[in-house]
Amino acid sequence: MAKSLTFSTFPPQSSLNKNAIPIVLIHGWGLNSGVWQPLLKLFSENKNSHYQLITLDLPGFGINSAVAIKPYSLANICHHIEQVIDQPAIYLGWSLGGLIATQMSINYPEKVLALITVASSPYFVEQEQNNWPGIKANVLDSFHHQLAQDTEKTIKAFLKIQAMGSPHIRQDLKLISKLVMAHALPSQETLANSLALLSDCDLRQQLASIQQPFLRLYGQNDSLVPKTVIEKISLLAVHSDLHLFDHASHAPFISHLDDFYQVLCTWLALHFNANKAK
Repeated sequence: MAKSLTFSTFPPQSSLNKNAIPIVLIHGWGLNSGVWQPLLKLFSENKNSHYQLITLDLPGFGINSAVAIKPYSLANICHHIEQVIDQPAIYLGWSLGGLIATQMSINYPEKVLALITVASSPYFVEQEQNNWPGIKANVLDSFHHQLAQDTEKTIKAFLKIQAMGSPHIRQDLKLISKLVMAHALPSQETLANSLALLSDCDLRQQLASIQQPFLRLYGQNDSLVPKTVIEKISLLAVHSDLHLFDHASHAPFISHLDDFYQVLCTWLALHFNANKAK
């Protein structure tokens, strides 16, 4: 049996705080929960104690680098998350993390109070025949090939793509790199298996089954989840809300941190009566 996942809570607790609303933050491909540090800091500075934030590294990443699961599938990842987060929570997933948070909402609706996806898509790959915008298949293929040659170089190249479109790309790239590289790099196998999720997973037809409050956040200049796909996702998730951050890249919680925080807290207050949220 695979080793159990480990998570971190903010503010730090020995266990989950039953008096606060949990928000589980799930990172994107190739990275780890270090990317959430600026957002965690902002919640802390605003004394937003109505929520308890939980950062969860995916199997094989960050503090869970020793956790190996087979098969490396959305369903299996969600099963391991469900085993360790034992109370209903809001799930916020960025990029690949958005796919996982979405699958959690579908597989374990009783465990998901609300779904928030950030710069994510139910299907990441471009399909010209179906007029579906996304990442070109040859770009993902090139990352698969590059992984076999140089893992660190591949991740750094992916970070550059994520920062593209930001009005302050150099600062964003430097910050993301610093936060992520504070942890050991995942193995080549983990990176390949998780990259395959971006290539293969398609949750488009399942979005209609999501009954929880659902917020979709996007960057206007995102090069991985193009803004042209937003309207198409809206047709599949008709009861969801969305916000598009002007001039933002694939990581709006980095490039537009203050705006991101305000939009997030305003939406949460509407759905969870978070009077303490600012």
